[in-house]
Amino acid sequence: MLIDGTLIPTQRRTGRDNRPNCSGKHYRHGLHFLALADERGKLIWISAARPGRTHDATAARRDKIVEHLKAAGLGALADLDFIGVDKPDNPDDLVIVTGHRATRARKLTPGQKQANRILAAGRAPVEHGFANLKAWRILAKLRTGPGRATALLRALIVLTNFGINR
Repeated sequence: MLIDGTLIPTQRRTGRDNRPNCSGKHYRHGLHFLALADERGKLIWISAARPGRTHDATAARRDKIVEHLKAAGLGALADLDFIGVDKPDNPDDLVIVTGHRATRARKLTPGQKQANRILAAGRAPVEHGFANLKAWRILAKLRTGPGRATALLRALIVLTNFGINR
């Protein structure tokens, strides 16, 4: 399994109620979604819409992704945004596998860089799945509320997967 988050752009609405939808990372208004994909990039599950400022790790904790994956006996590859989501007592029991993050004081070793390259290659299909989903013109600038946006994206996943499987 592969897990990642994305921002679907929305039309900016005025007022205090829409301020949480502004993403500081992307400098635009939108709704945040988490998605699970298989190793071929087929999107299997998508979360409910959250405000655009929601971080991937926060959304994963609130949706209890780790617990659901453990219950199903599955694991997932994720990007660096998910570091710290899965904190088992035994490091061999990781459910969500992420890469290594460098800091100014601690550079990555050649082995860690190689591990990050392998992980990035394994995660590429989830990005392709999001690209196929975002190819729908209706998602260019969404003009609905979070409830309808969630239903719309779930319907588009079905249509996208149908189109991919043909």
